[in-house]
Order: sequence, then structure tokens, then C-alpha cells
Amino acid sequence: MVDLTDIRAITADLPRSYEVLVRDQIKFRVGQIVYLAVAPDEQTIGIGFPREEREAALAAEPEKFFRPRPSDERFQWIQVRLDALEFEELRELVLDAWQLCVPKKVAAEYFATHGEQ
Repeated sequence: MVDLTDIRAITADLPRSYEVLVRDQIKFRVGQIVYLAVAPDEQTIGIGFPREEREAALAAEPEKFFRPRPSDERFQWIQVRLDALEFEELRELVLDAWQLCVPKKVAAEYFATHGEQ
């Protein structure tokens, strides 16, 4: 199982990413765009996720993913149970969500220096 410490470790060196506390909820942003929000109980996260892939993820892994609240369904967003994730899967989800928010050049530079994607 992963936790907030793992999330902070993954986001620590992401360009333009920063952590904020909004109404007792930890969120990670690029500019004003939230790409990851930790539930107050730290058991689940909401995370940026391609809208066109959401239904497939919900159907394939209902123990891991669940639907965002109705007001968030219009966004590229999905909810995830942290106890269903391993570190590498969390890392992939976080990097993908962050990549949705930054300019392509910033993401390309990051992945070129970290040998990924």
C-alpha cells in the first residue's frame, strides 16, 4: 500500500508542481490546475486522468478506481483507492496526471533527464 509520503516523494522533483492545503485537503497543482487531491482521511486520491479512458478503467479495475463526484465528471479526473496501488503504479498515475497539466516541452525535458516515457 502507498501513502502520502510516497505521493510527496514522487511529486518532489516535478517541475512546476507544488503542494497546497485547501479546506483541510492536500492538493498538488501546476499553476492553478489541480492534478492530484488527497482525501482528508488519506485513503483515496482524486487524480487527473484522461476522460476517454475513465470508463474502461472503472470497468476493468473497480477495486482500484471509482467514479469522481458528479460535479467532477466533466473534468479529466478519476478517484483511486491507495490501498489497491503499488508504488510504481502510483508513480505512473501521478506522472501521467502531472503531464496533463504542464507544457509538452516541460514534460519532454523532465522525461529526457529521468529516462522515462
